[in-house]
Amino acid sequence: MPELPEVETTVAGLRSVLEGSVLTRVEPRRADLRWPIPVDLRQRMTGATVTGLSRRAKYGLIETDRGDMMIFHLGMSGRWRIDPAEIGAHDHLLLETGKGHVLALNDPRRFGSLDLVRSDAWQSYTPFTRMGPEPLGPDFDTAYLAGALSGKGTSIKAALLDQRIVAGLGNIYVCEALNMAGIAPTRAAGKIGRARLALLVEAIRDVLSAAIVAGGSTLRDYARPDGELGYFSKQWRVYGREGESCLCGGTVLRRVDGGRSTFFCPKCQK
Repeated sequence: MPELPEVETTVAGLRSVLEGSVLTRVEPRRADLRWPIPVDLRQRMTGATVTGLSRRAKYGLIETDRGDMMIFHLGMSGRWRIDPAEIGAHDHLLLETGKGHVLALNDPRRFGSLDLVRSDAWQSYTPFTRMGPEPLGPDFDTAYLAGALSGKGTSIKAALLDQRIVAGLGNIYVCEALNMAGIAPTRAAGKIGRARLALLVEAIRDVLSAAIVAGGSTLRDYARPDGELGYFSKQWRVYGREGESCLCGGTVLRRVDGGRSTFFCPKCQK
């Protein structure tokens, strides 16, 4: 599943061809993805000028001069394709710009979503009202995390995956950040001291920033809008490396928690 760095990379790629462009063609090619596509999407977006693109958690935001914002989620296998050589069966939304670019939202599994809200009310979009701060934003710091985790008996990994605590973190980057900070994924979230939480906040920021620079991780079908594959997977410390050596010399282990694989090193993560 595309995670925060992949969505950030996607938004950057779309920005290079969409920002400032007029949408001369908006063509939903089916009625739904995971949820129904707004029936007035074509009407409200055709002829609009894209004024900005941004990201909230794992959602991409496309704003127009008409006061509308299209919100997309890539689900399990979604990605945008810029100027594809041909339109495929899994290209479920087509956008064409006045500059001659064609963009296709491709989603074989159809677990993604498309929605349309007013730009001045996007923060009230239902999924966003329950989210914590952005992990790369100024509101996510040691003091905040200590308060959010206070009294929690759940594991630190489960806590970091809780979008109500911090928005946009996914399995890959939580595993990586916990290893970088030297914290066991099973450790009770509410029993981690401030000094270690400070290391964790720094690790989360460093891991996400490095992944964005690398264009995200290549996982199953994910690719950037230009078709290039992200290469952060070459920098993975523990994720997907069961039985291999950790940087500390220990051996990376794998366990399954809640149906998700957790990769960690018992030697350096306490």
